[in-house]
Amino acid sequence: MAIHSAAIRWHGDLLELLDQRRLPAETVWLPVHGSDDAAAAIRDMVVRGAPAIGITAAYGLALEARRQPSPTLDNLRPAIDTLAASRPTAVNLFWALERMQQTAGQQQGDALIDALTRDAEAIHREDLAANQRMGAFGAALLPENGAVYTHCNTGALATGGHGTALGIIRTAWSQGRIQGVFAGETRPWLQGSRLTSWELLNDNIPVTLVADSTAGHLMQQGKVQAVVVGADRITANGDTANKIGTYNLAVLAHHHGIPFIVAAPVSTLDPALPDGSHIVIEERDGAEVRSIQGKTVAPAHCPVYNPAFDVTPASLISAIVTERGVIERPDRSKLLAHIHGPADGVHW
Repeated sequence: MAIHSAAIRWHGDLLELLDQRRLPAETVWLPVHGSDDAAAAIRDMVVRGAPAIGITAAYGLALEARRQPSPTLDNLRPAIDTLAASRPTAVNLFWALERMQQTAGQQQGDALIDALTRDAEAIHREDLAANQRMGAFGAALLPENGAVYTHCNTGALATGGHGTALGIIRTAWSQGRIQGVFAGETRPWLQGSRLTSWELLNDNIPVTLVADSTAGHLMQQGKVQAVVVGADRITANGDTANKIGTYNLAVLAHHHGIPFIVAAPVSTLDPALPDGSHIVIEERDGAEVRSIQGKTVAPAHCPVYNPAFDVTPASLISAIVTERGVIERPDRSKLLAHIHGPADGVHW
């Protein structure tokens, strides 16, 4: 079954990924034939955003099964390990791989291939549906006639479609609830300037791009009424890992009395980790900071600290929004109730 979204094209036996490193200047689709291709695409930032990473890993494993003459789950263990090592912080990656292994069970050969393919497609479709539900729940939390600040890219490019934080913004705009968006540029990969601004402009949603260091000034001037961001992992107590710079925004929002809202699918919740201190934070090559799209902006041998994510304590989060509903002022008991409770939009 063919499934096409903004950044992921599934053709039934071939995966194509929109190379997000080359946006907005070029639109290039890269083919993925197996787990090595999928892992490289995740690691090298061809595809990014926790939900999209999970979807890509699922398809990569299904494709790897097709490449083997007599596929079994045991034969796929090296592929699973390769995919798991591609981005250590995004829990959706591990959630998708675990789900695919449970789907595989003891099946072999064509039955295994068919089962993995159907489940990868289901993960893709389910993510789009989850994002649309998230958008409806989250839009209702935004102050009316205000402007929203967002960080990194959490839209259709980062998910199976519509988006998490950007999905909330899309829904709120379609309802006439907000006036516009401020997008932080998001160094060092510039996901905000390259991707979020591109998505919002294509949707005719008013967006103003700002340097990351402008956020506090905007809040001080009363130009921001809410901050909405995504997440790559949420621990049992509500601590949240997201793109580096998110913690700064949470502190600023708290100081200025502005709602700070996190949007993520339930698959991002990781009750196995008690708090944010247990999250493995990916550190990336210092060259990403010393240069911008190949242009050197710092001395070649200057030491660099380049964490890809930071952790926002639950105490700074106004609400976490998933496809199941809203967790206001998250804590351990509310997170667990949310995971195991009814999926009917209840506020915890």
